[in-house]
Amino acid sequence: MTSPRTQRPAARTPRLIATDLDGTLLRDDKSVSERTVAALAAAEEAGVEVFFVTGRPARWMDVVADHVHGHGLAICANGAAVVDLHAGGTFLEVRPLEREVALAVVRTLRAAAPGTSFAVELTTGIHYEPDYPPFFLDPGATVATAEKLLYEEAPGAAAPVLKLLAQHPELDPDAFLTVARTAAGELASFTRSSPTALLEVSGLGVSKASTLALCCAERGISADEVVAFGDMPNDIEMLRWAGRSYAMGNAHPDVLAAASGRTAGNNEDGVAVVVEQVLEEVRAASQAGA
Repeated sequence: MTSPRTQRPAARTPRLIATDLDGTLLRDDKSVSERTVAALAAAEEAGVEVFFVTGRPARWMDVVADHVHGHGLAICANGAAVVDLHAGGTFLEVRPLEREVALAVVRTLRAAAPGTSFAVELTTGIHYEPDYPPFFLDPGATVATAEKLLYEEAPGAAAPVLKLLAQHPELDPDAFLTVARTAAGELASFTRSSPTALLEVSGLGVSKASTLALCCAERGISADEVVAFGDMPNDIEMLRWAGRSYAMGNAHPDVLAAASGRTAGNNEDGVAVVVEQVLEEVRAASQAGA
């Protein structure tokens, strides 16, 4: 495999590192290696912000909460939420999927891909249909049809919907994504991060990339000053947006095609390998400007 150093495109001195978690920063056992912990801490010490940008909900961020430094922020649910991990996952910004739109998506996918089951991720937790597979089922969740889960007696009074999850028991994952985008792509944003036929549906225009761009704009950071990492289709927009991007060695083929560089796999500390190189650049730039 060609080293990340030889594949690195020209870019401005990095000011922010944006990294996916599962399959990227985290090893397969969901741990963060000592090398990666040290690299992230060194980046923050050097003045390079680190943002975790994930499809995970805020309640699943305990695996990295100890490694968020000064700002304490993370982008969750594929860009639908910005949360403060220093404050226990408090929502600072929510970009919801409107319930009427979610209902339209449910109706459309039921027709386009019979057998699809749904779960609804709210700011308050997840709820799901009886046929939804037991991935990470919450014992406190409501089990009902998606139509009932999305119904609200007083419009606007219920908890915001972060994303809709759609699962099919038979379709190929990429084929299911294509079917959904073809049938309902004008209603919402569709992506996936699971090896199974499990789609994640967000509000139209909501993605890791669009929310990261907003956070960077608030800090006066341009895309050219961002280094991004990912491994699955829900990372593609972010990797294309960032001035420098790396697909993990274990990445989906479409991610490898979208990124401007490639690093080692998640079990070989691929993120840390590049971050260490980034810090060399930051030090060199600082010395040149001294």
